[in-house]
Amino acid sequence: MAESKGTITADAKLEMWRYALGFTPTAVVRCTIELQIADVMDSHGGTMTHGDLSAAVGYSPTILRRIMRYLVHQRFFKQTVTSSKVSYAQTPLSRLLMRNGDESMAAFILLESSPTALAPWNRLSSRARESGGSTFEEEHGSDIWSYTDVNPAHSKLFDDAMSCVAKVSAAAIVNQYPKALEGIESLVDVGGGDGTALRILLKAFPRIHGINFDRPSVVSVAAPPSQGIQHVAGSMFEAVPNADAAFLMSVLHDWNDEECIQILKKCKEAIKEKVIIVEAVIREEEEDKYSEARLRLDMLMLAYTTGKERTFEEWKNIIKSAGFTSFAVKHIEAIPSIIEAYP
Repeated sequence: MAESKGTITADAKLEMWRYALGFTPTAVVRCTIELQIADVMDSHGGTMTHGDLSAAVGYSPTILRRIMRYLVHQRFFKQTVTSSKVSYAQTPLSRLLMRNGDESMAAFILLESSPTALAPWNRLSSRARESGGSTFEEEHGSDIWSYTDVNPAHSKLFDDAMSCVAKVSAAAIVNQYPKALEGIESLVDVGGGDGTALRILLKAFPRIHGINFDRPSVVSVAAPPSQGIQHVAGSMFEAVPNADAAFLMSVLHDWNDEECIQILKKCKEAIKEKVIIVEAVIREEEEDKYSEARLRLDMLMLAYTTGKERTFEEWKNIIKSAGFTSFAVKHIEAIPSIIEAYP
């Protein structure tokens, strides 16, 4: 029998269950990180019986069994069952949850699932009715930067998360598009946080002198400068330290178009060669496997900031408005692309 127009299918109903329980994966993964399940398993060679894992993390065997059943279903772990015991083994996904792993995403997950970060999402409908401000500011009484300045615990969460993202994105540049840094002798990382990205870039390009430039509250708690890197405190809205090139990674998406133009103008005044922008480029007409993540990031910006993830045309508009004569976009196998803007 043919379905009538407007029929709600079983698949549609099932899809709605996914949204109704949509926080489940994040909550369980956060629990996994807090219990350090992946770290414990790694310290035991990557494979453990259920009983040994329960004893090692100090968790109820019955409750842990339910959590691990879900995690196995989500491919975080593999399970083997014999007549006498259940055992688990790590997978590439679980290794990304190890707190000290080189490519760990644990810190980013802990930030985004924290009560402070979650609260603004419940005000997203009010954000949709206005043109300025952010739901983060509405919820917490100040913008995200001012909030982190006076809340050390959240500041630590935020800095660790940004370092986590920086490791992933900087490694992608080194591995997939090292040409972006060819011929550069000095590089200022604008909004560079604790200098994680610079350390990765300079390890691959030791000839480069790096300047980690960020707000005083960020630079003051950054790790001591390593060889080839100096920390400089200041405001990117006022002036940027001079260098051959400026590097902005996951910075401009935090700000509206006018603010981005102001930041880019300051960068243009400071550099000789180019500005390297590492940001998502929304590809509305040509989606790829990263499209969903980019669109989710855009919703994150909607909740937290006055910025957004931009399309090619939107990037073109702000780069040209900032006075650059040309630019090029290099898409890589990652969520962000590499945009090179030339004065």
